[in-house]
Amino acid sequence: MQLTRFTTPQAQRALRLACDTLDIEASAVLGLKKSLGDSFAQAVAMVLEVRGRVVVMGMGKSGHIGRKITATLASTGTPALFVHPGEASHGDLGMIKSVDLVLAISNSGESDELTAILPVLKRLGAPLIAMTGQAKSTLARHADIFLDCGVEKEACPLNLAPTASTTAQLALGDALAVALLDARGFKAEDFARSHPGGSLGRKLLTHVNDVMRTGDAVPHVGPQANFSALMREMSVKGLGATAVVDDQLNVLGIFTDGDLRRLVEQGIDLRNATAGQVMHPNPATIARDALAVEAAEMMELRCITSVLVVDASGKLCGALNSNDLMRAKVI
Repeated sequence: MQLTRFTTPQAQRALRLACDTLDIEASAVLGLKKSLGDSFAQAVAMVLEVRGRVVVMGMGKSGHIGRKITATLASTGTPALFVHPGEASHGDLGMIKSVDLVLAISNSGESDELTAILPVLKRLGAPLIAMTGQAKSTLARHADIFLDCGVEKEACPLNLAPTASTTAQLALGDALAVALLDARGFKAEDFARSHPGGSLGRKLLTHVNDVMRTGDAVPHVGPQANFSALMREMSVKGLGATAVVDDQLNVLGIFTDGDLRRLVEQGIDLRNATAGQVMHPNPATIARDALAVEAAEMMELRCITSVLVVDASGKLCGALNSNDLMRAKVI
């Protein structure tokens, strides 16, 4: 495909319009701060009291913004769904119950599809929050709470295409979602539960117990094991380390590839050594119910690649190395 070549004046105009667009939209977002007040706080309080869901509605570009606001609310602790106003008049109003709250978005506040269903929403008894740029519009006048998202002008040179107005809607929706998640005491762990497929979900929902090696895959020997048995256990289990435990599986120490290198460098005769003599006593351990990311942080802090896992009584129950964490995509 042959690329279109801009002349210098064309290129300069494109860059100027891009900069103007960013300036206008940034100004539109900052301008929202002046209109924030009691109505915004009341909107947050009203949403918190709703026993059902927040039903977001909007036509055209406002509808696209509404879908994004819906997704943000749902992922931050506020159950929400999007209902298309046009489809609402043809049966989808059945999705809305009196225990729900409607958040209607329209820059003009005069969208025919929205205004047509206002009487039905009123009879239903669902609270209505209007997010619009016109305080005297039909939508604003019929709403229980009016959130002003008006802008001075669109970024479009013709002042027609929704640009600054939709940016303002999106920013105000984000502000509402952030205020709600804070009021709910929403934490990173809660966010992870609704994002189990993301990296944050893996880090906050994956526990050591989920990824550790167990049973025969855990290398361990007694303190009286000779050096040959010690090395054989390390080689067969492929962890790069082995635990040294007593008869009750209490951890006495650990022996790693690094320990072997250091002993060889010192010229120590290892042929008659026992595991108890060469082990590193009191090694780092981690609980099986700890988060896997905690194990990763421990390894990084201590500059180690393996860690032993213990149960509530302190007995060896597993082992974990950095490769296990990488396979689980924790690191």
